[in-house]
Amino acid sequence: MKINQRGRAADRKRGWQLLEAPANERPRRSGRRVERGSEPRSRAWQILEADTGEQPAVAQDSAIGPALPDDARVNFVLDLALRIGEVQMASGAGASDVTATILALTSALGLPHCEVDVIFTSITVTCHRGSELSPVTALRVVRARGLDYSRLTDTESLVQRITRGRVSAEDAYTELQVITTRPHPYPRWISTLAWGGMAAFISLLIGGDWATALIAFVISSVIDRVGRLLNRFALPFFFQQVVGGFVATLAAVLVVNTSWLPIERPTIVVAAAITVLLSGLSTVSAVQDAITGYNVTAAGRTTEVAMMSAGLITGVALALNTAPLFAIVQKTPPPAVYNSTALDLPIMVIAGAGAAACFALASYSRLRSLLIAAAAGAVGSLGYGVLGLFGADQITASAVAATLVGFSGGVLARRLKETPLVIAVSGITPLLPGLSTYRGLYEMGVSPGGELGTLMTAVAVGLALAAGVVLGEYFAQPVRTGLGRLERKLAGPRMAGPLRPKSGRLD
Repeated sequence: MKINQRGRAADRKRGWQLLEAPANERPRRSGRRVERGSEPRSRAWQILEADTGEQPAVAQDSAIGPALPDDARVNFVLDLALRIGEVQMASGAGASDVTATILALTSALGLPHCEVDVIFTSITVTCHRGSELSPVTALRVVRARGLDYSRLTDTESLVQRITRGRVSAEDAYTELQVITTRPHPYPRWISTLAWGGMAAFISLLIGGDWATALIAFVISSVIDRVGRLLNRFALPFFFQQVVGGFVATLAAVLVVNTSWLPIERPTIVVAAAITVLLSGLSTVSAVQDAITGYNVTAAGRTTEVAMMSAGLITGVALALNTAPLFAIVQKTPPPAVYNSTALDLPIMVIAGAGAAACFALASYSRLRSLLIAAAAGAVGSLGYGVLGLFGADQITASAVAATLVGFSGGVLARRLKETPLVIAVSGITPLLPGLSTYRGLYEMGVSPGGELGTLMTAVAVGLALAAGVVLGEYFAQPVRTGLGRLERKLAGPRMAGPLRPKSGRLD
């Protein structure tokens, strides 16, 4: 049997080759009946039901799969994509964002069939090269983590230009090297002042006066410098959190017992310092990974958040229990209870905007990001304050306010050429449960018969903030225009990475 000219090309690559009938097979004679068993049946050789050893085989002169560039080019593209993914992971981006970014980059640079595996400490990318060539796999370990949102923003801009074909792979690699090796846009002492300013604004947000804000500014600045000094000796971050919680609480105790400054609520100083120490944790990314199905990465981030929070709790509890050993200490400051009124709402909005802007500045964001972060902080604080006036509990108010922040950031961030992750994290930072955390630790360590209820409320507030941001970003997806095919394929919200990858990918 011959293959006709029309179907030759298709059958050569995709179909089975049709088998010819054996030469010794006698054809049927027309008009003559053949008795059963007298001679073998003629076989329908067009049907692929041959005996063992006669199975049809695929044509060997053509490979199945995409036509890829040479090995050097494949390795170069994979290394570039891994380095960009490393920057995103180190800055706190979610695993789904990193996966989508790497897939968009490899597709735009000529590698259409790749698989990505992201865990908390490493990124693995495999490029499939058809049936004749073995796949190429590259791995990169994410060792260093830090808050430098200017580096993340520049990397996001580079990714968008790569996926739109405006820069070659070689030029992108050179530009990425410049982004990752250049120093921070601000000196470190500006970051220290920003952490102190954040503590001052948070103290105003939770009911403190200007004297309390000044003390909170000084103590948080000192904690930041002490942490940088300990970081030079490569002290694990867990113990740095212990030292930070211990210094903040002990300083507030000393201020109360020495009466250096007339402050009404000294525990607000501790709460502001605790909020500053909690702000750098990747709670949002942990919740995002858990929601989008990256459970291994979510478990790793959750463990990190739990360990850092445990270090902070240890430092505060240690200070509360060792403070009575000093001769000048007569009492430890009890936890303050703050109930806002309608007259306090403008102060809360201004303080929330200032705290969010200071956090963005401490994370080395540029002027545009500072202004957008301040707007996000004002939106979150306004929503939290209004819900509090209507009698909403702390968890519900925090969740709704964070949802507003996530929605606003998801809708406006792309239009303003900013990363939604920067806006989301900065916007919810003023709402972190520093005061509830101190109140729960005080009830456990100082009050007789302490319970875990207040501390668990603080944990629930933190989770509500993170989940609210992710939910707000999810609600923002239908509102945004021009969503890419990749975002529609990947489930869950997107807070980093490109939204318009190359067409024709993941088919």
